[in-house]
Amino acid sequence: MSMIRRLLALDGVNVVCHFRDDGSFVEGYGLMSHDDMVRLAHFAHDYRRMIQGNADQLAMFTGMRGWTPPRGWIIHGATQVVCGVGNLVCVVDRTGVPLNDILLELREVSHW
Repeated sequence: MSMIRRLLALDGVNVVCHFRDDGSFVEGYGLMSHDDMVRLAHFAHDYRRMIQGNADQLAMFTGMRGWTPPRGWIIHGATQVVCGVGNLVCVVDRTGVPLNDILLELREVSHW
């Protein structure tokens, strides 16, 4: 069984995807079609690159390093949240789910 699949056991996690450094889809599990998981992986890759570019600009303008969140990113929607750490992304129900716990698990699994 894939190590990322265990993330589905966390409360509220509906989808989890793994992608390569170039954004190509590796694997995904959960309540989303394969094509949508591929799109989610591409989105997460592009979003991470955009955040890194913005952080690099802030570092340049301010002369201070450390703008990029080292533990990942979160986008809140009306009913769902998308979380990303490294080359992993997941979609989570927004109803009272402990996002810190999910980010910690994503971080741990991202190192495997």
